[in-house]
Amino acid sequence: MIRKLIHIDMDAFYASVEQRDHPELRGKALAVGFAREARGVVAAASYEARVFGVRSAMPAARALRLCPSLQFIAPNFAKYSEVSAQMREILEEYTELIEPVSLDECYLDVTENKQGLQYATQVAQLLRRRIRQELGLTASAGVAPVKFVAKLASDQRKPDGLTVVPPERVLSFIHPLAVERLWGVGPVTQRRLHAMGLHRIGDVARCDRFELAKQLGKQGLWLHQLACGEDERPVWPERERKSRGAEQTFFEDLHRRDEVVQVLDGLLEEVFGAVLRQQEQPRCLTVKVRYDDFSTVSRAMTTPTAIDTLSAARRYVQELLARTEVGRRPVRLVGVSFSSFQRPGPQLQLPL
Repeated sequence: MIRKLIHIDMDAFYASVEQRDHPELRGKALAVGFAREARGVVAAASYEARVFGVRSAMPAARALRLCPSLQFIAPNFAKYSEVSAQMREILEEYTELIEPVSLDECYLDVTENKQGLQYATQVAQLLRRRIRQELGLTASAGVAPVKFVAKLASDQRKPDGLTVVPPERVLSFIHPLAVERLWGVGPVTQRRLHAMGLHRIGDVARCDRFELAKQLGKQGLWLHQLACGEDERPVWPERERKSRGAEQTFFEDLHRRDEVVQVLDGLLEEVFGAVLRQQEQPRCLTVKVRYDDFSTVSRAMTTPTAIDTLSAARRYVQELLARTEVGRRPVRLVGVSFSSFQRPGPQLQLPL
């Protein structure tokens, strides 16, 4: 059976929520993030700001140089989590097969949907319309028979776009795209593919897969599959999560400890909000730091009972940071994650 999959991606999610809630910011270049003395970091940028080259994870000082009229607003991750939950309620009226990727992005399998609609395109159109009407936000969507292509399709016409790739058009859609659009192709793999004379996804599809395996190992075989439009991974709504986290890479290294703390605090709010929404009970907290020489350290602590308050999590993050060289060495990336989830025990019904 040919699957009918949708990839939903909210447009400039954090910034769009703030523009929705603050009419005076609509149509203006907006950055969600920390701009203390113009030394903070951009967590998200509106499309008006992106025109100037402002991007997430960019230092505020650089963002302001690119766009002097840029306005900053502090992030409110609790609000973003609430809006994400409202979006989820809309999606669940059409299918239970929902695989969240982040607060603003997910996959849906609507091969058999609750509304009995014949075409995934109809479902995608209705979802985008309801998100606009009920949440006051826009979403881009991609419809395709495989996850990889659905993701590429949702990126095709952002913002507020819908791209449908039927099975017979999969190869003609993906083959002209650059090789870096393949999942897992970063700068290093991109250079190796270019050295092999492979610049487009179609080049990878036409390349001998055994030669790809010789040059790239198992990754070569996986990339060849994707380039041929093959991606059998299902939408997994019930995967047991072993950890939940977020990280941020900086275009320019951070030198001050308070800058790193600001970024970590924002990431912590985002991740802890997701933990609460999913009713998870983590006992382990990990802080990840990558220095300017690309060396990476992780510091973790496990508590006797579940970490159930944001204030406790903040205190543990400070303790873990003290075991790193943050503030003494330039920092390229930071991250925070929760793990070792406790599972709620059975509830006993006692006789009255």
